[in-house]
Amino acid sequence: MKIPMTEYLAINLETEKWFCLRCDHVIGSARKSYKEGLLVYDRDPREIHRPILDPERYEFTYAPDPKWVRILEYYCPGCGVMVETEYTPPGHPPLHDMEFDIDALKAQWKARPKGPVSALGPDTSPREEGHQHGTGK
Repeated sequence: MKIPMTEYLAINLETEKWFCLRCDHVIGSARKSYKEGLLVYDRDPREIHRPILDPERYEFTYAPDPKWVRILEYYCPGCGVMVETEYTPPGHPPLHDMEFDIDALKAQWKARPKGPVSALGPDTSPREEGHQHGTGK
């Protein structure tokens, strides 16, 4: 069963793998960080946040100093979609931002209807015809 976790990432609970929702590329083990299976572009922050003041004339230009911050962009190796971006100090390892209890997810999603990608939310059944919010129908 495949369950969406972010806009571009999902977990296949049967194979316990992360995969890209856009191209179905398998990214890696769902028991590890998804970032391990993505392409990483280490950006100079001045490419994104251009100096406001002339760097030839001023020491401080309101642009981030690459000695203090870096921008990491993570891309799917299959289709190239940008999955995540993070700002970190230089030399800092990638942030481990999502960790899920795979066994608990399996138990939670076991009773849900099966499909290519499972629907989200507690009630995914279609609403009754003629139902309108606020009318008491």
